[in-house]
Amino acid sequence: MIQIVVAMFLSWEKVFKQKRSAYRAMGQAIRQMIVIGRRTIARSWLVKGNNKDFSSQYKLNNRSKWQAQKLFEPVISQAIEQNKGKFIAIAADDTKIAKSGKKIQSARWQRDAMGPGFHLNLQWGLRYLHAALLLPLHQKYGVSARAIPIYFKEVPPVKKPGKLATEAEIEAYKKEIKINNLSLDAVAMFKEMRKEVDGLGGREKLLAWTVDGSFCNKTIFKAELERAILIARTRKDAKLCFENKISRRYYSQEKFTPEEVLKNEKIPFSEAEVFHGSKFRKVYYKEVNNILWQRGAGKKKLRLLVVRPTPYRKTKAGKLLYRQPAFLLTTDLETDACELLQIYFDRWQIEVSHKELKQDCGLGQAQVRNPLAVSRQPVLQVVTYSAMHLAALQLWGPHFPDHLCIPKYQKDKSRVSSKNLIRFLRDEVIFHPENLPFDFEISAKSLLDSATL
Repeated sequence: MIQIVVAMFLSWEKVFKQKRSAYRAMGQAIRQMIVIGRRTIARSWLVKGNNKDFSSQYKLNNRSKWQAQKLFEPVISQAIEQNKGKFIAIAADDTKIAKSGKKIQSARWQRDAMGPGFHLNLQWGLRYLHAALLLPLHQKYGVSARAIPIYFKEVPPVKKPGKLATEAEIEAYKKEIKINNLSLDAVAMFKEMRKEVDGLGGREKLLAWTVDGSFCNKTIFKAELERAILIARTRKDAKLCFENKISRRYYSQEKFTPEEVLKNEKIPFSEAEVFHGSKFRKVYYKEVNNILWQRGAGKKKLRLLVVRPTPYRKTKAGKLLYRQPAFLLTTDLETDACELLQIYFDRWQIEVSHKELKQDCGLGQAQVRNPLAVSRQPVLQVVTYSAMHLAALQLWGPHFPDHLCIPKYQKDKSRVSSKNLIRFLRDEVIFHPENLPFDFEISAKSLLDSATL
């Protein structure tokens, strides 16, 4: 696996001005992934077993001139090759990384997404915009899709003035949030990824962006996106209508909501089969085409998909329970609804990648506070995560390799976890350092010694 990962990383030489900086970035990315314990820059350096000055490791992130997004090019290129369909499905979301340092300039108090719904919890940390390419492995192998991160950028919210702020400061804040917000950053990402995919051989593919409710707004839907469609979860009380063909008024005065469509018995349910939760399942949906969302999309025609709540039981003899319905708005008016629903169901995989990056790969654990380092250092970990998953798919396919041991408690053998991939990478680096093009000799003893620091 290490040979495939390094082969992808070798293209970084054109990203950095000096070859030694590229090798230093490769070494730091791999060491931070295989280190035992907290994944800080200092601890990853001490894995080599020397106590020399490691300031060059910090200067790589806060002084060296390189563009973080360029590191994803080999990952995007390989991910496109494995996508054979009409669309390149990409999930987009924002994620927060908790921090404790009060001297990080872009850190803010933000809502804690893991807090309970009945109480607002705040979290001090950083905010990043994340996009992951969804590989539809269920089409060929009958397993869940994989989310391969291809974009990771810091998007700090505008600092809100305090209670003692003057009127001029409040007005400046209101103007700033109109030109610097998450939705505008997302639109810029959509356009940037279109250019990047075109340059890597995906010009004939359509980008299918699937997003959650926070991105379902007029900034996103009114944006002119080239060769791209949107699939977004909307509110149940969104005011929708049809085009008025009787008078000169463009929007019909008869409004309706997605919830009313769900309850309308005159609109029949259609049946679709989507892959979710390790097997194909039947879902029932309603479809309303050529609708208008006056406040959100203006005169752009949209399509509404309403998914009926799915019944389930916690036990075989338990009470029948229901999940929440899904209300989706899409700019695609022609594609089969089953295909669009499958893309949205696959969106859940980006949440899986969030969890694995933070819990298994130590995303955000590096102790940096320089603005450049804060924005660029996490990209090294995210790219390594993507490279490991692509290498595993290339070597063993989507299933767990038969020749490798698997814990007895792990029932699902159809997916290699990120912890397994880290363990495989660590073993290859220790026992086969000759596969690395740069000085990377470490031992099991130095790994254990660094874990006790």
